[in-house]
Amino acid sequence: MGELRPLGNDLTEASRALAQALRELFEGMEVSVRRYAARRQRDPGTFSRYLNGTRLPPWQVIMDLFTDLAEHHGTAVTTEAIEFVRGLYGSAVDAASSPKHAVELLEQQLADADRVSRRSSVRGDVLGDALLDRTHRIADLEVRLNQLEADRSAERERADKLAAAHSDVTELLQERNDLEMEVTRLDNELREAREQRAAAEARCDLLERQLEAVERPAALPAVSEPQDMPKILIVDDQADNLLAMTAVLATLDQELVTVSSGREALKALLDHDDFAVIIMDVQMPEMDGYETCAHIKRRPRTRDVPIIFLTAMGVDPEHSARGYAAGAVDYMSKPFDPWALRAKVAVFTSIYLERRGNR
Repeated sequence: MGELRPLGNDLTEASRALAQALRELFEGMEVSVRRYAARRQRDPGTFSRYLNGTRLPPWQVIMDLFTDLAEHHGTAVTTEAIEFVRGLYGSAVDAASSPKHAVELLEQQLADADRVSRRSSVRGDVLGDALLDRTHRIADLEVRLNQLEADRSAERERADKLAAAHSDVTELLQERNDLEMEVTRLDNELREAREQRAAAEARCDLLERQLEAVERPAALPAVSEPQDMPKILIVDDQADNLLAMTAVLATLDQELVTVSSGREALKALLDHDDFAVIIMDVQMPEMDGYETCAHIKRRPRTRDVPIIFLTAMGVDPEHSARGYAAGAVDYMSKPFDPWALRAKVAVFTSIYLERRGNR
């Protein structure tokens, strides 16, 4: 790895251990930093800083390394290797956790949401133009068909001759029917694009509020009684994860309700009606996070409670899209950044209190 500088002496022990592990993964691919960065469409300088330990990479970058290494060698990466690096990453996140790091994570999420919004907006414009074109063509066909019908009514005695002269009536009818079916399809796609853009815009607004919460921490609106504060529901089948999230969120002075399964989460929502937000693990036995979320969104009493998914699977577009489709409002990967998680929960709590005040 001649392109990489030696690891600095000022690195924390956790950052040094993670950087060394990433270097070993990268060395196994026998490729230059610039070439690998181009392959993954990343900035070479930023990727070098990941390998030098001076910047903490997103977990997805590490998962990409595992994927590319497996492809290079033609063998799957073991679960033990992934879990070992995940442990190093979690230690590095804890050691490097700061408002600056949280801002970087939230800004990346904001960029992703903005990209979805812009893409949906462009797609909506294209679909709108196509829909308008098909609508005009249908109107033109209707005029032509009506004219043919009028001609037939006025000159019944010439029906045979008229039918022969206008033998394209059947084709016109079929073309109109095909266009009407296409209009229906385009109309559905346009509605989906607009809904996707609206959802992305809502995520952008939330993320901007979360960035403000990290950059300028502010106290939550004052309430007269401690019990007036809404609760936070934490759902995870791993006891150590529940302990970690409890420790991180304890500073918000809200009651934390922890459960270890989707079924327990549904029961907790029946027993309490003042949850500001639900933090839910995706991978759980029996009933996973997606299924639990679907049950919550089907209940009128709980459908509006925001859900943040926490997952060890990374935040690639496929998983995040499935999470948003299930009804989640936010998505974070494990190991999570404490500052970012607190900011997200604080913002949803503020929104809950604002809505309750308006009611």
